[in-house]
Amino acid sequence: MMSVTSTLALTHLVPLAKDLDEKKVTPGVLGFIVFAVIGGAVWLLMKSMNKHMKKVDFEEAPEPGRTPAPAPAADATKGERTA
Repeated sequence: MMSVTSTLALTHLVPLAKDLDEKKVTPGVLGFIVFAVIGGAVWLLMKSMNKHMKKVDFEEAPEPGRTPAPAPAADATKGERTA
């Protein structure tokens, strides 16, 4: 069962569809402009996200009940050399 709105939409769109060449349908200039704007917006969002992600300094907290593993002493092994 079709509603009144969908019936009205079909009656207005069917004559427009008949005017188009059935073998050649292209997005045209408007389609290119919309696609370019969406592409530019995605590029700007990615640029902004990268800037914000560089500011993030995340250090994971240890799980409750576990003691953190001691960090290896990097300075103590720097000067020593074993053969």
